[in-house]
Amino acid sequence: MIYHITFKKDWEKALESGTYESASLIDEGFIHCSEEQQVDSTLERYYSGITGLVKLVIDPSRLKSQLIHEWSPSNTETFPHIYGPINVDAVLEVVELP
Repeated sequence: MIYHITFKKDWEKALESGTYESASLIDEGFIHCSEEQQVDSTLERYYSGITGLVKLVIDPSRLKSQLIHEWSPSNTETFPHIYGPINVDAVLEVVELP
């Protein structure tokens, strides 16, 4: 599984349309995701103090868009990036974050 953090309201919009797109898809060409062991540090680094978030649990085998694991020099780790929208049926679970 891979994981993506987003606002609950954005996920609810995706459920209506059938696909999820983040601002980074438009700005950078892909949706940022994390491996399980990277989720906590991603939350701490980018979402500290922010409420109304959910964690999408994504099955890579169900994605219709291309998934590429790429090196991030700023974090010195490899992260999963989805090059296109996330089809909602690839999301197996939505976890509300505190």
